[in-house]
Amino acid sequence: MSLTYCDAAPGHAHHGPYHDTEYGFPSADDRALFERLVLEINQAGLSWLTILKKREAFRAAFDGFDIDRVAAYGETERERLLADPGIIRNRLKVDAVIENARRIVVLRETHGSFDGWLRAHHPLGKADWVRLFKRTFRFTGGEITGEFLMSLGYLPGAHQADCPVWSRIATLDPPWMTAVRQGFIGYDAYKTGITQPMT
Repeated sequence: MSLTYCDAAPGHAHHGPYHDTEYGFPSADDRALFERLVLEINQAGLSWLTILKKREAFRAAFDGFDIDRVAAYGETERERLLADPGIIRNRLKVDAVIENARRIVVLRETHGSFDGWLRAHHPLGKADWVRLFKRTFRFTGGEITGEFLMSLGYLPGAHQADCPVWSRIATLDPPWMTAVRQGFIGYDAYKTGITQPMT
């Protein structure tokens, strides 16, 4: 039987800090939200460990995940990114990050912030979120969207109920917990713990 993320991550050099201080924790910081979206997009087809190891290189390559700066990238920056060995040099992923930054700029005009846009649509079940993300962003399928939202507390499942981190997150009242407390029943299909093996 494979260990859950909550069992395997603690103490790991890369997974441990992410599991203990970020995964499932809510954030209203647009840079943090954009960073998580960028990392989830780049994780597609790769292990999360690969992405965590490259995280600082991604931060440097994308100007600290400054949405306005990334949205203004042109061909010069695009070619720079595709030549950067520190990140994932995938043309589709690089193009998606730049285009998604531009789309977030538009969302901020209509909703005040990326966070404001997320909160305006919450709560939704995963299938509805996936449809919304596919209409709004590039390179955001079910796995990417689900992990992005779970990692930020919009969907349950980041931690098992017996994980020590669970109670810390509960004190922050992530969006999915608020929704359940207010009677939302669209999460019935979700487990409250990670069941995939850590990679």
